[in-house]
Amino acid sequence: MNKTMHFNVTGMSCAACSARVEKAVGAVAGVSECSVSLLTNSMRVEGGADEKEIIKAVEKAGYGASKKGGVADNTAGDDPLADTETPKLKKRLTKSLLILIVLMYFSMGHNMLGFPVPHLLENPVYSGFFQMLLAVTVMIINSNFYTNGFGALFRGGSNMDTLVAVGSSAAFLYSAAELFIMVKAAATGNAALTEKLGMNLYFESAAMIPALITVGKLLEAISKGKTTDALKSLMKIAPKTAILYLDGKECEVAAGDVQKDDIFVVKSGGNIPVDGDVIFGTAAVDESALTGESIPADKEIGSRVFAATTVKSGYIRCKATSVGEDTTISGIINTVANAAATKAPIGRIADKVSGIFVPCVLVIALLTLIGWLISGKDFGFSVARAVSVLVISCPCALGLATPVAIMVASGVGAKNGILYKTASALEMLGKTRTVALDKTGTITNGTPIVTDIIPLEVSENELLTLAAALEKQSEHPLSRAIVKAAEDIVLPEVTDFEVKIGKGISGRINGSLILGGSYKYISQKTEIESTVNGRLISLAEKGKTPLLFTKDDILMGIIAVADTVKEDSAKAISELKNMGVRVVMLTGDNEKTAAAIAETAGIEEFKAEVLPEQKAVSVNSYKKYGRVAMVGDGINDAPALTVADIGIAVGTGADIAADSADIVLIKNRLTDVTAAIRLSRFTITNIRENLFWAFFYNAVCIPLAIGLYGIAMNPMYGAAAMAMSSFCVCMNALRLNRAKIRNSEKDKSIKPKEEKIKMIKTIYVEGMMCAHCEARVKSALEGLKEVETALPDHNTKMVTVTLKSDISDETLKTAVQTAGYEVIKID
Repeated sequence: MNKTMHFNVTGMSCAACSARVEKAVGAVAGVSECSVSLLTNSMRVEGGADEKEIIKAVEKAGYGASKKGGVADNTAGDDPLADTETPKLKKRLTKSLLILIVLMYFSMGHNMLGFPVPHLLENPVYSGFFQMLLAVTVMIINSNFYTNGFGALFRGGSNMDTLVAVGSSAAFLYSAAELFIMVKAAATGNAALTEKLGMNLYFESAAMIPALITVGKLLEAISKGKTTDALKSLMKIAPKTAILYLDGKECEVAAGDVQKDDIFVVKSGGNIPVDGDVIFGTAAVDESALTGESIPADKEIGSRVFAATTVKSGYIRCKATSVGEDTTISGIINTVANAAATKAPIGRIADKVSGIFVPCVLVIALLTLIGWLISGKDFGFSVARAVSVLVISCPCALGLATPVAIMVASGVGAKNGILYKTASALEMLGKTRTVALDKTGTITNGTPIVTDIIPLEVSENELLTLAAALEKQSEHPLSRAIVKAAEDIVLPEVTDFEVKIGKGISGRINGSLILGGSYKYISQKTEIESTVNGRLISLAEKGKTPLLFTKDDILMGIIAVADTVKEDSAKAISELKNMGVRVVMLTGDNEKTAAAIAETAGIEEFKAEVLPEQKAVSVNSYKKYGRVAMVGDGINDAPALTVADIGIAVGTGADIAADSADIVLIKNRLTDVTAAIRLSRFTITNIRENLFWAFFYNAVCIPLAIGLYGIAMNPMYGAAAMAMSSFCVCMNALRLNRAKIRNSEKDKSIKPKEEKIKMIKTIYVEGMMCAHCEARVKSALEGLKEVETALPDHNTKMVTVTLKSDISDETLKTAVQTAGYEVIKID
């Protein structure tokens, strides 16, 4: 049985480490997918493998692993995102620098600048041994570099620590060899040679390299900590206590002790501890932490409330509906954390490079040493160049380029009510070419309201009173709209109520027979004038549903009900077009209503009277124009959300829609779609900047370290440069916190480049019943050399095939039939 497992991983220092862990875990039987995050030191594993086998594989690769609990489960006071590295690095760095200052005083201050030292240490040999002792001390303090680096090397791998360990050790061993030659020269009385060799010692570089890399690690840890600030702030607002209402008394308990169906109380200024429904009282609740909406939401009996929101004024008593990991805030926290543990497609470039980067650097360093020796340079100069190559190379910046940007962007999205479930969704949304929108609940409010009251033979008040009294007996959504419109009116009693299914309703009020319903039903009961028919047609053309009411067979009037377009829909659709995105509307409603809504919202292209499975087919057909995003909120949208390249569910919709989607919008507003696309595009740009500078840094600095520019770089300068590279990548990612994702002024300037549209075919297959069937069909199709990917879905009975080159339908059909399934048709 496939499942998703999360682990903490320790001992990783760069992208090469994460790639090694992924490779080791990926080889475990039953693992279908493994994704390791260097940023959060976490691992996400998909499949049916045993947890112990996974941990064993990580340990065999030279790292530590442990099962991870839910990020949102913080009731015990443990903070899974707590920065434990920074305090350790600060201690290490403080000790290292104190010793390094003394070492630098003797090696440079005395030898180069003539600073005074104790008489005994004026002897070059004694001074050399003293410097070696200080260097060894610094190296012991930073022993992690050496144990991890050489440990990886002995296991047949390599990482950033390997470069540091080899570089520092090479400088130390060279200097140690020089020192013993000095001893021999001093013993033979060769003072000139002893003095000369004393100037060629690199003990300060051997100590400076791990110390400067620790500076970089510290800066990196601090900036990495900032990338999780949004997630930490979400965890901090989760309340720690709750007030339960038991037997008429209030008692305070830990928030984690609240059980489903418990009654809890929240007063003005208090935080709501769990999700629930209001059963008593009213309040204004600040939900900005979840939705980004600054205006407090009014809550009354029947309203839903959410954990980690604040009651600004009022008093409410609520019944707990979701507790612990099931609350909305916990879901947001886990979604953001899980997104950081997945990989964006663009980040796999760095993974591929990092896998071969460190071995290549080791080879380049060796060739540098040999090359300079062949050119006639002395051994000391050649070693210094090789060591510089080792310490200036930085796979760490490559490894951090993508995950830091993804984490920051995910946090920015969460603050604005936009939840990206995966890093891939965050990246791919910005490349979307077509956005398909469901109508009801997405473009419209999803709740019908009364738009027109047209009295004919009675007053407007009498028409609404009698109609509402009759409709109050019905559960139909249109009935509820009329009742709500008359909520301030005292309604008379209805007798002999009867429902005419599919037609209308009837009942008696004060002895009079009142009928209500469609034109078809009422026209059978009374004559309707042509002028009234004209009004009915006009209302229908505007997307409104006219309901007619009679009193003792006399037409009293018309009440029109409609699902109105959201305030921000037209603006969002205009912004999507300005972004270069094609917008289409898919709805199961009739043609006239769909046309009216489309015109109001500013949509030129729509499909009406579309069944749920037909929505999925329509979404699939748009893929030939590029990537497709589907936005919906209902159960009927789930197939289309699954088939789309990116599925976007509005948070107020059905749970199944949210489960089928890649992105969830907490607030039910369409402008969040454009905000999500902007954030995605900003993030892609940021990742590209990070990758560019990481590659550019290495492309420039490695030749510089070799000495190709005619500059003899000191190894310690290389270590300083490397330390700053990772820090700069992290700081660049933090700029995303200032991204103006609701500002449309730069929409045209951040359009993605046109991508080559791949050939896509849709195969309708009969006989696929489960995931195993999908796997058989997928294997059969992807075995064809012309097929790049095949994505079967047994629910929709469709297979989306992306082609590398042209292929006949007959060849595709034969492949599927050979696997044991029947092809209905191919589009």
